[in-house]
Amino acid sequence: MNNIVVVGGGAAGMMAAISAARRGASVTLLEPNERLGKKLNITGKGRCNVTNASGRDELIAHIPRNGKFLYSAFSRWDGRDTMAFFEGLGVPLKVERGRRVYPVSDRSFDVSAALERELRRLNVTLVRERAAALIVKDGAVRGVKGERAGHIADAVIVATGGVSYPATGSTGDGYRFAKQVGHTILPPRGSLVPLTSDDPDCAAMQGLSLRNVTLTVRSKKNKIVFEELGELLFTHFGVSGPLALSASAHMRDFDADSYRLSIDLKPALDEKKLDERLLRDFAERSNQNYDNLLGGLVPKSMIPVVVRRTGIPAETKANAITKAQRRRLLETLKRFDVNVTGTRDVTEAIITSGGVKVSEVDPNTMASKLAPGLYFAGEVLDVDAYTGGYNLQIAWATGRAAGEASAQQET
Repeated sequence: MNNIVVVGGGAAGMMAAISAARRGASVTLLEPNERLGKKLNITGKGRCNVTNASGRDELIAHIPRNGKFLYSAFSRWDGRDTMAFFEGLGVPLKVERGRRVYPVSDRSFDVSAALERELRRLNVTLVRERAAALIVKDGAVRGVKGERAGHIADAVIVATGGVSYPATGSTGDGYRFAKQVGHTILPPRGSLVPLTSDDPDCAAMQGLSLRNVTLTVRSKKNKIVFEELGELLFTHFGVSGPLALSASAHMRDFDADSYRLSIDLKPALDEKKLDERLLRDFAERSNQNYDNLLGGLVPKSMIPVVVRRTGIPAETKANAITKAQRRRLLETLKRFDVNVTGTRDVTEAIITSGGVKVSEVDPNTMASKLAPGLYFAGEVLDVDAYTGGYNLQIAWATGRAAGEASAQQET
């Protein structure tokens, strides 16, 4: 029976511990937080987007960074396998827009509680302690030094996460452990993170949430790198909300490129139909001032910004607005542009991009190619995906691969 130590009690760590224990290993799980799955419990606004109900190829298509590395893991454990796993643990699931999978209860705690029950059933030993370093003998990893004691093992699985949301325990410890045995760490940066802008209009509209708008992101060469319908939030520093977070995963290199956001405030209407609506509104409210007229088209806090951008004086009567002015309004409503200067700090990101270089890790087993007895799982690896349950699917699939392989390794 192999003795396994798993470092990190998040999604990947719990799955690794369960998978190793199901293969007959004696498993110790190190986690300093007062409860397991702290970050898991806040995902999906507390609802937990457990996975995406997709097969291998569809999953890989939504992983822009090193997706091919996950080919083997996803071939053996895709989104449908994850669904079967959790339903087997007594968590009924449902599939929503974009094949996103949630617990029927809409409670992330039901997911983490099911994992904890399974850990107890399998007699996984939980130690509330922070790992300080790997124990290495003759080039092989043989355990973990904790803050209070040493934990000798046949294999160690590092599932400590990245550096996003440090309050949940993701403090970059795994990078330090990997470096200890010679692994290369790709510099961590935020993915699924709010975007910064020097446009004063963002601060002027801070707190304004736009629903059912289409966000288009273009590169310096005017190439569309992202386009999606959803929700956007203006902030004092730029833009946030689901659309901005999703877009950030496609905006990879601010040093070599610059990006421009374009918001279609009326995506349900093409230009012809929107112009017809404007003509109708102007005719029905011909004696109203322009700024009052805008109240039927955009949220209140956006009116001064639209007035300034269109250059039409606020007190202009509707019946005095020219065809050229109406055209400027139409273009503003269909293409509300915002310049982007970068992203917020990685600590504000949902996911960390960067981490352990995947060419130094066996994609079949998640084993280190540099140090026998060492495995990796989850966000500590240099893989990250778009929103939609894909990042948690990475955690489940890599955790399972590492857990099963470590339990079966020859000692």
